[in-house]
Amino acid sequence: MERSEMTRNSPELLSVCRRWFDAVQRMRGNEVQNILTDKDHMLFIGTGEDELWSGRAVKAGIADFFGSIPTIIKQEETFGEAYENGRVGWACFTHNVVLAHQPDKVFPVRNTLIFALEDGFWRMVHRHGSVPLPNEEFVGSKQTAIADLVAAAAEGFAIDQQDGLASIMFTDIVNSSGLASVMGDRLWTSVVSEHFKQLRAIVEEANGQFVKSLGDGTLSSFPKPELALDAARRIHETIERSGGPSISVRVGIHSGSVVRKDDDFFGAVVNKAARITAIAAPNETWVSDATSEQVNENSHYHFVEVGFFELDGFEGEHLIRSLK
Repeated sequence: MERSEMTRNSPELLSVCRRWFDAVQRMRGNEVQNILTDKDHMLFIGTGEDELWSGRAVKAGIADFFGSIPTIIKQEETFGEAYENGRVGWACFTHNVVLAHQPDKVFPVRNTLIFALEDGFWRMVHRHGSVPLPNEEFVGSKQTAIADLVAAAAEGFAIDQQDGLASIMFTDIVNSSGLASVMGDRLWTSVVSEHFKQLRAIVEEANGQFVKSLGDGTLSSFPKPELALDAARRIHETIERSGGPSISVRVGIHSGSVVRKDDDFFGAVVNKAARITAIAAPNETWVSDATSEQVNENSHYHFVEVGFFELDGFEGEHLIRSLK
């Protein structure tokens, strides 16, 4: 009786891929080369416009190819999944990469890898690397999910906050369009619905107000910055422990004085929180200096300076910190 194969998660392939990426970063040419098949069906697509090669020559030249790129001084994995079915396996990874010749610039690099078992060892038979362009450059428009959320919430703002301090928190699912295309509309809708349900529970348990969700983002309000920070931590922890499809979320928080009659000032607090969220790194919570300076860092809050950023609609540069 023939045994049926089934697709399953592959921790083994995850380890194989991570060792290969580490070898690329550390320029260990033999390790970079050895994992590739030496068969004619090898396919390699690089990030450059003319980087498409096939055949046995790929394995022979791969070490020199990666050896010619600038030194990688940082390679932070932001997404990684691998699966196998019988003698075939595949993986998808995203990394934030910093190169030595441009140490102040972060490049988001995506890789899809396909493997086949050859003599009991996983061999790479296909690699596709890419550096995504902003949608505004590629299709003539930019993502407006967070801006849409702000606009929708602004229509008769129903935030319970009165006079005093408010901490506004946005969340945004990273690469939602790509995940939706992979999962399909029905599964993706279910994943997002469950994600929002968890977020609402976390926000309300932290004495916050879950104001609105739209698309793949959420907006919440808290009377104290500590409550917003606690909720943000819980969100990341909950996602990390989740046994469901892997998603990454960026979180942004800004705190400001709110006067009920001063709608413009309230709008500025919300808009600045939205701008911070839009530039935040995946799986991180970025906060304004106004938020970080209002909590006691000697407690269980620790912040790392990310840098100074220009924020659309606000003058000058603004110090942003990451919650650790």
